Amino acid sequence: MTRDKVNEWVERYVAAWRSYEQEAIGDLFTEDASYYFQPWGEPVNGRKAIVENWLEDRDEPDSWSAEYETYATDGDKAIVVGWTHYLGEDRRAIDKSYYNVWLLEFAADDRCKRFTEVYMLVPAEQAKRELATN
Repeated sequence: MTRDKVNEWVERYVAAWRSYEQEAIGDLFTEDASYYFQPWGEPVNGRKAIVENWLEDRDEPDSWSAEYETYATDGDKAIVVGWTHYLGEDRRAIDKSYYNVWLLEFAADDRCKRFTEVYMLVPAEQAKRELATN
């Protein structure tokens, strides 16, 4: 996977997250994909189960923003880093921010076959500084 292809996949991932369109979500992953919410946790296995999981646990529209970029690629593997900011009820102030690292492995058709997320809750003051610089 090239950096450009990973960036395209990430853009599709964020678009699918915004829309929660079943086909858009499913199109990101192989039939036998594994999706780890934490490296040590049990994965959600299989495209169908991944789609169902996304649809069961939706974020409210306009309740978040996300900024991700490809950090590195090596053959069929990639590392993506970025921020997810969740907004409060008023949709103005940030309630929580997470710094994310995604460890991705892709199939020949550019679909993800293994997605592992590592995330850290960012202290509120640091999140405000990060937003001010972006």
